[in-house]
Amino acid sequence: MNTENEVNIVNRIFLSGEIASELAFSHDVFGEGFHSFDLLVPRLSDASDLLPITISERIIEGNRFSIGEHIGITGQIRSYNNYVEEEGRNRLVLTVFAKDYEFDGDEGDHNPNDVFLDGYICKPPIYRTTPFGREICDLLIAVNRSYNKSDYIPCITWGRNARFGAKLSVGDNIRVWGRMQSRIYQKRQDDGAVVDKTAYEVSVSRIENVKST
Repeated sequence: MNTENEVNIVNRIFLSGEIASELAFSHDVFGEGFHSFDLLVPRLSDASDLLPITISERIIEGNRFSIGEHIGITGQIRSYNNYVEEEGRNRLVLTVFAKDYEFDGDEGDHNPNDVFLDGYICKPPIYRTTPFGREICDLLIAVNRSYNKSDYIPCITWGRNARFGAKLSVGDNIRVWGRMQSRIYQKRQDDGAVVDKTAYEVSVSRIENVKST
């Protein structure tokens, strides 16, 4: 697999888990086809995260991506806007863009869900406490990439990190370390029906303000 220096150092993710869905065609960009599949990534607890992967046909190289097979993915978290007709608005969608992969039955000592981001606060932080008194702060980080594009990545911080995040301002350059997670939530439709939705975000274990490092 690629070394760390070969991956954009402002946006880096490594995932290790089991393929959980068939490889399916996603879209085409200037004649290059992209495919997608879901990856089941274990947490330290008994739970797992089901994360979306996007991969170019150029690096698939005829390999089969079979359900249940173990794979390690190195890449970046990417975002794009998807228009949801029933909601009448764009919705931010996250995916893991695979730059390299390796079929392997054992990830060894490597953290199976490892994220690093270096970006900028692009919305005022949202600080809140749960009914049980747990402190949470939601951050939206813009991470620059080539061709004057940016990825907008939701992050969630807890406890001491939440208090730190609440003091940040739009435009602050920060670095975060953590893991990408999937979260099921319920959304009420206009007709009153309640449907399950999945949100993806980075759960932050460490955060730094670049100006203070």
